[in-house]
Amino acid sequence: MIKYVENFKDYEVFDCGNGEKIERFDKFILRRPDPQAIWHPENFNKYKVNAIYHRSSKGGGSWEFIDLPKSWKIKYDLDEENTVKMVFNLKPFTFKHTGVFPEQAINWKYIYKFCKDEIDSSKNEEKEFKVLNLFAYTGGATMASALSGAKVTHVDASKGMVSWAKENAESSHIPSDRIRWIVDDCKKFVEREIRRGNIYDGIIMDPPSYGRGPNGEVWKIEDSIYDFVDLTMSLFNNNHSFMILNSYTTGLQASTMDYIINSVAKKHNIKGNTESYEIGLKVSSTGLILPEGATTIFTTK
Repeated sequence: MIKYVENFKDYEVFDCGNGEKIERFDKFILRRPDPQAIWHPENFNKYKVNAIYHRSSKGGGSWEFIDLPKSWKIKYDLDEENTVKMVFNLKPFTFKHTGVFPEQAINWKYIYKFCKDEIDSSKNEEKEFKVLNLFAYTGGATMASALSGAKVTHVDASKGMVSWAKENAESSHIPSDRIRWIVDDCKKFVEREIRRGNIYDGIIMDPPSYGRGPNGEVWKIEDSIYDFVDLTMSLFNNNHSFMILNSYTTGLQASTMDYIINSVAKKHNIKGNTESYEIGLKVSSTGLILPEGATTIFTTK
C-alpha cells in the first residue's frame, strides 16, 4: 500500500527517471537526484529548470544555480477549508536538500487531525496534548502538531536545523509557547526525559539512515532503530496516543517497522493498532507514484 497527497498546491513532481526527478517548489523548478527513479523519464528536456544538483562520483555533490533566489517560501494547507497553513522557508542546502520533504504531507495531515480531535474532545478536562518530535529537521511534523493546539518538544542535534525550524514556525504564525526547542542528541534527550518521568501523547521519529553523534557515536538505522524505539516507548502515554516511525532507507520496509513497533509495544504491555504503508509522490507526467519512504503509525485510541 502506498499513500500520497494530491492537494499540495505549491509542490509537484513533473517527471522522474535515470536516478533524478524534476520538481516544482512554488514557481521554481529543480532537478535533483532520486535513487528510487531507476526507469527512463518521459522527457526532461521540456522543463526549464532554475537549479540542478549534480552528484559527485566521490560522494556528495553540488548545486548549479541558473535562476534561483537564495531563499523562498512554500505553503501547505492542513485543513479542508484551507485556513490552517504551514509555511516553509526553502533554500538549496547541502546534499540536494531544500528544507522540506513533501512526501511527508500525508503524515502532517494525519498528525494535525489526530491531535486536534483529541484536544477538542478533552477541552473540558483542561489537559495538554504533548507531542515529542525526534530527529525533527526543519519542523514539518512539529508545525502540524502545534497548529492543532498541541504542545510540542522539537529535538534535533543540529543547531542550524533547529534555527531553520524556528523560522518556519514564526512564518506559520505559531504562538511561541507551543513549541519547546531542543538542540541535543535524540537518544540522550530521551534518556533524560525517562529519568525526569515525562510522558508524551504523541511521539514522532524520523531518524536518518546514517549519522554520527556529538562524540562520534555511529547511528546506522538498521542496527540502532529497535533499541531506540524500545527506549522511546518508555515515554509513551498509552491512552489515546500515537507513535509515528518514518524511514527513507530502502532496506527498512513498512512491514519491518510494523514488526518492530508491535514487538516493542508488547514488551511494554501497551495494546494498540498499527498501520504501515509506503509514502510517495504522484508524478504529473505519468500519473504514477514515485516511492519515497515508509511510515508506521501505532495508536492506542
